[in-house]
Amino acid sequence: MRSIGTTDLSVFPISLGTNVFGWTADKETSFAVLDEYVENGGNFIDTADVYPYWATGDSASETIIGEWLAHRHDRDSLVIATKVGMLEGLQGLAPATIRTAVEDSLRRLRTDYIDLYWAHVDDHDTPMVESLAAFDALVREGKIRYAGASNHSAARLAEALKISDDEGLVRYVALQQQYNLVERDYESETRDVVAREGLGSTPYFGLARGFLTGKYAPGVTVESPRAGKAGEYLATEHGRRTLEVLTQVAADRVVHPASVALAWLAAQPTVTAPIASARSVEQLRALITAAELTLSAEELALLDDASRP
Repeated sequence: MRSIGTTDLSVFPISLGTNVFGWTADKETSFAVLDEYVENGGNFIDTADVYPYWATGDSASETIIGEWLAHRHDRDSLVIATKVGMLEGLQGLAPATIRTAVEDSLRRLRTDYIDLYWAHVDDHDTPMVESLAAFDALVREGKIRYAGASNHSAARLAEALKISDDEGLVRYVALQQQYNLVERDYESETRDVVAREGLGSTPYFGLARGFLTGKYAPGVTVESPRAGKAGEYLATEHGRRTLEVLTQVAADRVVHPASVALAWLAAQPTVTAPIASARSVEQLRALITAAELTLSAEELALLDDASRP
Protein backbone atom coordinates (compact mmCIF):
# COMPACT_ATOMS: atom_id res chain seq x y z
CA MET A 1 0.00 0.00 0.00
CA ARG A 2 1.06 3.59 -0.58
CA SER A 3 0.05 6.88 1.04
CA ILE A 4 -1.38 9.71 -1.04
CA GLY A 5 0.92 12.62 -0.27
CA THR A 6 0.96 13.30 3.47
CA THR A 7 -2.58 12.01 4.04
CA ASP A 8 -3.71 8.91 5.90
CA LEU A 9 -5.20 7.51 2.69
CA SER A 10 -3.43 4.20 2.16
CA VAL A 11 -4.06 2.86 -1.32
CA PHE A 12 -3.30 -0.05 -3.64
CA PRO A 13 -0.51 0.79 -6.16
CA ILE A 14 -2.99 0.73 -9.06
CA SER A 15 -6.25 2.70 -8.91
CA LEU A 16 -9.24 1.17 -10.68
CA GLY A 17 -10.61 3.63 -13.21
CA THR A 18 -14.34 3.27 -13.81
CA ASN A 19 -15.13 5.50 -16.78
CA VAL A 20 -16.13 2.35 -18.69
CA PHE A 21 -18.82 1.36 -16.18
CA GLY A 22 -22.24 1.76 -17.74
CA TRP A 23 -20.61 2.30 -21.13
CA THR A 24 -18.46 -0.57 -22.44
CA ALA A 25 -18.97 -2.58 -19.24
CA ASP A 26 -22.55 -3.28 -18.14
CA LYS A 27 -23.57 -3.49 -14.49
CA GLU A 28 -22.98 -7.22 -14.13
CA THR A 29 -19.51 -6.99 -15.65
CA SER A 30 -18.69 -3.91 -13.60
CA PHE A 31 -19.66 -5.74 -10.41
CA ALA A 32 -17.40 -8.65 -11.42
CA VAL A 33 -14.47 -6.29 -12.07
CA LEU A 34 -14.98 -4.52 -8.74
CA ASP A 35 -15.21 -7.82 -6.87
CA GLU A 36 -12.06 -9.18 -8.51
CA TYR A 37 -10.14 -5.97 -7.87
CA VAL A 38 -10.99 -5.96 -4.16
CA GLU A 39 -10.41 -9.70 -3.76
CA ASN A 40 -6.88 -9.15 -5.06
CA GLY A 41 -6.14 -6.42 -2.54
CA GLY A 42 -7.35 -3.37 -4.46
CA ASN A 43 -9.06 -0.57 -2.55
CA PHE A 44 -8.69 2.64 -4.62
CA ILE A 45 -11.67 3.27 -6.91
CA ASP A 46 -11.73 6.36 -9.14
CA THR A 47 -14.89 7.70 -10.75
CA ALA A 48 -16.55 11.02 -11.68
CA ASP A 49 -20.05 12.43 -11.98
CA VAL A 50 -19.44 12.79 -15.72
CA TYR A 51 -18.58 9.09 -16.28
CA PRO A 52 -19.78 8.08 -18.89
CA TYR A 53 -22.16 11.00 -19.58
CA TRP A 54 -20.57 11.61 -22.98
CA ALA A 55 -21.83 8.22 -24.18
CA THR A 56 -24.94 7.52 -22.11
CA GLY A 57 -26.24 10.89 -20.94
CA ASP A 58 -26.12 9.91 -17.27
CA SER A 59 -23.76 9.32 -14.33
CA ALA A 60 -23.90 5.54 -14.66
CA SER A 61 -20.46 4.88 -13.17
CA GLU A 62 -21.27 6.41 -9.79
CA THR A 63 -24.67 4.71 -9.78
CA ILE A 64 -23.18 1.28 -10.47
CA ILE A 65 -20.51 1.74 -7.81
CA GLY A 66 -23.21 2.81 -5.36
CA GLU A 67 -25.27 -0.30 -6.05
CA TRP A 68 -22.17 -2.44 -5.63
CA LEU A 69 -21.27 -0.69 -2.35
CA ALA A 70 -24.79 -1.36 -1.06
CA HIS A 71 -24.01 -5.10 -1.25
CA ARG A 72 -20.74 -4.73 0.67
CA HIS A 73 -20.20 -4.18 4.40
CA ASP A 74 -16.65 -2.82 4.40
CA ARG A 75 -17.01 0.68 2.95
CA ASP A 76 -14.36 2.02 5.33
CA SER A 77 -11.71 -0.27 3.83
CA LEU A 78 -12.14 1.39 0.44
CA VAL A 79 -10.88 4.71 -0.87
CA ILE A 80 -13.54 6.18 -3.16
CA ALA A 81 -12.62 9.17 -5.33
CA THR A 82 -14.97 11.14 -7.53
CA LYS A 83 -14.93 14.51 -9.29
CA VAL A 84 -16.80 17.76 -9.84
CA GLY A 85 -16.67 20.32 -12.61
CA MET A 86 -17.36 18.68 -15.98
CA LEU A 87 -20.93 17.33 -15.84
CA GLU A 88 -23.39 19.15 -18.09
CA GLY A 89 -25.29 21.67 -15.99
CA LEU A 90 -22.68 21.47 -13.22
CA GLN A 91 -19.58 22.74 -14.96
CA GLY A 92 -16.97 24.72 -13.10
CA LEU A 93 -16.07 25.10 -9.44
CA ALA A 94 -18.48 27.72 -8.15
CA PRO A 95 -19.41 27.00 -4.50
CA ALA A 96 -23.06 26.32 -5.37
CA THR A 97 -21.98 23.93 -8.11
CA ILE A 98 -19.65 22.04 -5.78
CA ARG A 99 -22.38 21.81 -3.13
CA THR A 100 -25.00 20.48 -5.54
CA ALA A 101 -22.60 18.08 -7.22
CA VAL A 102 -21.29 16.52 -4.00
CA GLU A 103 -24.80 15.84 -2.72
CA ASP A 104 -25.70 14.20 -6.05
CA SER A 105 -22.53 12.07 -5.97
CA LEU A 106 -23.11 11.01 -2.36
CA ARG A 107 -26.62 9.91 -3.25
CA ARG A 108 -25.55 7.96 -6.34
CA LEU A 109 -22.62 6.36 -4.50
CA ARG A 110 -24.86 5.49 -1.53
CA THR A 111 -22.25 6.65 0.93
CA ASP A 112 -22.01 9.27 3.66
CA TYR A 113 -18.58 10.50 2.62
CA ILE A 114 -16.14 10.69 -0.28
CA ASP A 115 -12.51 9.97 0.51
CA LEU A 116 -10.99 12.13 -2.22
CA TYR A 117 -13.00 14.75 -4.09
CA TRP A 118 -11.33 16.08 -7.21
CA ALA A 119 -11.72 19.47 -8.86
CA HIS A 120 -12.00 17.81 -12.27
CA VAL A 121 -10.87 20.86 -14.24
CA ASP A 122 -9.52 24.28 -13.42
CA ASP A 123 -12.10 27.09 -13.34
CA HIS A 124 -10.74 30.50 -14.32
CA ASP A 125 -14.14 32.15 -13.93
CA THR A 126 -14.55 31.46 -10.21
CA PRO A 127 -12.17 33.04 -7.68
CA MET A 128 -9.97 30.18 -6.49
CA VAL A 129 -10.43 31.13 -2.85
CA GLU A 130 -14.20 30.56 -3.19
CA SER A 131 -13.75 27.06 -4.61
CA LEU A 132 -11.24 26.17 -1.90
CA ALA A 133 -13.55 27.53 0.79
CA ALA A 134 -16.31 25.28 -0.56
CA PHE A 135 -14.06 22.22 -0.34
CA ASP A 136 -12.98 23.31 3.13
CA ALA A 137 -16.60 23.43 4.28
CA LEU A 138 -17.24 19.93 2.93
CA VAL A 139 -14.26 18.57 4.86
CA ARG A 140 -15.45 20.20 8.08
CA GLU A 141 -18.92 18.74 7.53
CA GLY A 142 -17.48 15.25 6.99
CA LYS A 143 -18.87 14.92 3.47
CA ILE A 144 -15.38 14.60 1.98
CA ARG A 145 -12.08 13.68 3.62
CA TYR A 146 -9.68 15.35 1.19
CA ALA A 147 -9.73 17.46 -1.98
CA GLY A 148 -7.51 17.06 -5.02
CA ALA A 149 -6.80 18.95 -8.24
CA SER A 150 -7.16 17.45 -11.70
CA ASN A 151 -6.01 19.01 -14.98
CA HIS A 152 -4.40 22.02 -13.31
CA SER A 153 -1.26 23.71 -14.63
CA ALA A 154 1.81 24.02 -12.43
CA ALA A 155 1.20 27.74 -11.91
CA ARG A 156 -2.45 27.33 -11.01
CA LEU A 157 -1.75 24.42 -8.68
CA ALA A 158 0.93 26.41 -6.90
CA GLU A 159 -1.44 29.38 -6.64
CA ALA A 160 -4.18 27.21 -5.12
CA LEU A 161 -1.80 25.80 -2.51
CA LYS A 162 -0.59 29.28 -1.55
CA ILE A 163 -4.17 30.53 -1.16
CA SER A 164 -4.98 27.58 1.07
CA ASP A 165 -1.94 28.29 3.24
CA ASP A 166 -2.64 32.03 3.41
CA GLU A 167 -6.35 31.64 4.15
CA GLY A 168 -6.16 28.59 6.41
CA LEU A 169 -8.21 26.45 4.02
CA VAL A 170 -7.80 22.78 3.12
CA ARG A 171 -5.04 22.13 0.61
CA TYR A 172 -5.23 19.97 -2.44
CA VAL A 173 -3.45 16.75 -1.45
CA ALA A 174 -2.89 15.29 -4.91
CA LEU A 175 -2.84 16.00 -8.62
CA GLN A 176 -4.46 13.90 -11.32
CA GLN A 177 -3.07 14.48 -14.80
CA GLN A 178 -2.33 12.68 -18.05
CA TYR A 179 0.94 10.77 -17.83
CA ASN A 180 2.23 7.62 -19.48
CA LEU A 181 5.18 6.30 -21.47
CA VAL A 182 4.23 8.25 -24.60
CA GLU A 183 2.81 11.38 -22.91
CA ARG A 184 5.45 12.77 -20.56
CA ASP A 185 4.65 16.49 -20.29
CA TYR A 186 4.10 16.01 -16.55
CA GLU A 187 7.87 15.67 -16.11
CA SER A 188 8.33 19.43 -15.89
CA GLU A 189 7.29 22.28 -13.60
CA THR A 190 4.13 20.38 -12.72
CA ARG A 191 6.00 17.48 -11.18
CA ASP A 192 8.30 19.95 -9.43
CA VAL A 193 5.31 21.59 -7.70
CA VAL A 194 3.86 18.23 -6.69
CA ALA A 195 7.20 17.13 -5.21
CA ARG A 196 7.96 20.41 -3.48
CA GLU A 197 4.53 20.67 -1.89
CA GLY A 198 4.37 17.04 -0.72
CA LEU A 199 1.45 16.04 -2.94
CA GLY A 200 0.76 12.65 -4.49
CA SER A 201 0.06 11.99 -8.16
CA THR A 202 -2.56 9.61 -9.58
CA PRO A 203 -2.12 9.91 -13.35
CA TYR A 204 -4.88 9.01 -15.77
CA PHE A 205 -4.53 7.51 -19.28
CA GLY A 206 -1.75 5.35 -17.83
CA LEU A 207 -2.13 3.04 -20.82
CA ALA A 208 -2.42 5.85 -23.38
CA ARG A 209 -6.04 5.02 -24.25
CA GLY A 210 -5.12 1.37 -24.75
CA PHE A 211 -2.05 1.90 -26.94
CA LEU A 212 0.29 0.52 -24.27
CA THR A 213 -1.65 -2.72 -23.92
CA GLY A 214 0.22 -4.06 -26.92
CA LYS A 215 -2.92 -4.84 -28.91
CA TYR A 216 -2.12 -2.11 -31.42
CA ALA A 217 0.33 -3.03 -34.17
CA PRO A 218 0.80 -2.15 -37.85
CA GLY A 219 -1.94 -3.76 -39.90
CA VAL A 220 -4.00 -4.82 -36.88
CA THR A 221 -7.60 -3.61 -36.61
CA VAL A 222 -8.81 -3.05 -33.04
CA GLU A 223 -12.50 -2.71 -32.23
CA SER A 224 -12.57 -0.09 -29.51
CA PRO A 225 -14.12 3.36 -28.98
CA ARG A 226 -10.58 4.58 -28.29
CA ALA A 227 -8.91 2.94 -31.29
CA GLY A 228 -8.67 6.17 -33.27
CA LYS A 229 -6.69 8.09 -30.67
CA ALA A 230 -4.56 5.11 -29.70
CA GLY A 231 -3.79 4.47 -33.35
CA GLU A 232 -2.28 7.96 -33.66
CA TYR A 233 0.61 6.89 -31.46
CA LEU A 234 1.34 3.99 -33.78
CA ALA A 235 1.74 6.43 -36.65
CA THR A 236 4.80 8.01 -35.03
CA GLU A 237 8.36 6.69 -34.82
CA HIS A 238 8.34 7.56 -31.13
CA GLY A 239 5.24 5.47 -30.52
CA ARG A 240 6.51 2.46 -32.44
CA ARG A 241 9.90 2.61 -30.66
CA THR A 242 8.23 2.76 -27.26
CA LEU A 243 5.93 -0.14 -28.11
CA GLU A 244 8.82 -2.27 -29.36
CA VAL A 245 10.80 -1.95 -26.12
CA LEU A 246 7.68 -2.30 -23.98
CA THR A 247 6.76 -5.51 -25.76
CA GLN A 248 10.28 -6.90 -25.37
CA VAL A 249 10.41 -6.19 -21.62
CA ALA A 250 6.98 -7.75 -21.20
CA ALA A 251 8.04 -10.85 -23.13
CA ASP A 252 11.17 -11.22 -21.01
CA ARG A 253 9.06 -10.98 -17.85
CA VAL A 254 6.27 -13.15 -19.30
CA VAL A 255 3.66 -10.55 -18.42
CA HIS A 256 1.23 -8.38 -20.35
CA PRO A 257 2.64 -5.15 -21.86
CA ALA A 258 0.01 -3.22 -19.89
CA SER A 259 1.49 -4.56 -16.67
CA VAL A 260 4.93 -3.27 -17.59
CA ALA A 261 3.61 0.13 -18.71
CA LEU A 262 1.78 0.64 -15.41
CA ALA A 263 4.70 -0.68 -13.35
CA TRP A 264 7.00 1.84 -15.06
CA LEU A 265 4.54 4.62 -14.27
CA ALA A 266 4.13 3.53 -10.65
CA ALA A 267 7.90 3.68 -10.25
CA GLN A 268 8.16 7.33 -11.33
CA PRO A 269 8.85 10.12 -8.79
CA THR A 270 5.72 11.53 -7.05
CA VAL A 271 3.41 8.86 -8.52
CA THR A 272 1.29 7.14 -5.89
CA ALA A 273 -1.06 5.05 -8.01
CA PRO A 274 -1.68 5.19 -11.76
CA ILE A 275 -5.32 4.92 -12.80
CA ALA A 276 -6.31 2.26 -15.31
CA SER A 277 -9.71 0.92 -16.29
CA ALA A 278 -10.81 -2.59 -17.19
CA ARG A 279 -13.99 -3.55 -18.99
CA SER A 280 -13.58 -7.21 -18.15
CA VAL A 281 -12.07 -9.39 -15.44
CA GLU A 282 -9.55 -10.60 -18.01
CA GLN A 283 -8.31 -7.05 -18.63
CA LEU A 284 -8.16 -6.45 -14.88
CA ARG A 285 -5.57 -9.20 -14.42
CA ALA A 286 -2.93 -7.08 -16.14
CA LEU A 287 -3.62 -4.28 -13.65
CA ILE A 288 -3.28 -6.61 -10.67
CA THR A 289 -0.02 -7.98 -12.06
CA ALA A 290 1.30 -4.41 -12.42
CA ALA A 291 0.77 -3.81 -8.71
CA GLU A 292 3.01 -6.78 -7.93
CA LEU A 293 5.66 -6.08 -10.58
CA THR A 294 8.94 -4.38 -9.67
CA LEU A 295 11.01 -3.49 -12.71
CA SER A 296 14.79 -3.53 -12.50
CA ALA A 297 16.85 -0.36 -12.88
CA GLU A 298 17.96 -1.61 -16.29
CA GLU A 299 14.38 -2.23 -17.43
CA LEU A 300 13.27 1.19 -16.20
CA ALA A 301 16.15 2.81 -18.05
CA LEU A 302 15.39 0.96 -21.30
CA LEU A 303 11.77 2.08 -21.19
CA ASP A 304 12.76 5.59 -20.21
CA ASP A 305 15.21 5.96 -23.09
CA ALA A 306 12.89 4.43 -25.68
CA SER A 307 9.91 6.56 -24.72
CA ARG A 308 11.60 9.95 -24.73
CA PRO A 309 10.34 12.00 -27.72
